[in-house]
Amino acid sequence: MKISIPGRFDLNIKNLLLDYNGTIALDGKLIKGVEKRLKLIKESGINIFVLTADTHGTVAEECESLPLQIKVFNNGEARFAKRKIAEELDGKLCAAIGNGFNDALMFEESALSIVILGNEGCSPVALRNADIVCKSIEDALDLFLNESRIIATLRG
Repeated sequence: MKISIPGRFDLNIKNLLLDYNGTIALDGKLIKGVEKRLKLIKESGINIFVLTADTHGTVAEECESLPLQIKVFNNGEARFAKRKIAEELDGKLCAAIGNGFNDALMFEESALSIVILGNEGCSPVALRNADIVCKSIEDALDLFLNESRIIATLRG
């Protein structure tokens, strides 16, 4: 996905990094409408990764039918693990979506970062590091299905 942000910069997004709980899932269960959107995003050629400490132990089962890779790590290492994955995937080619404190370093490494202010709330640290704030994961994922919304939000 190549997007030119008038008056600012160009984006070349090849990877979408997603937090799990509080972002695409609530209380360990995938949020309605996420599955359909992720399949459409994958069809557009973007690789999708779910990065999680898997608090509820449900990520594998909930995401088994989705075209994505899951990366699970220890709770205490989450923010560093997420940053490392963004670095390994070349952050300039990554968009990241999350809501928690442990997403802030991943946001710093990614070309585009979107924080979700949903039912679980969001960390003010993640909020400060985000390029875009969305009220729901559905709205955030829809940005990748209608890139003119990203342009409208970020243009100079």
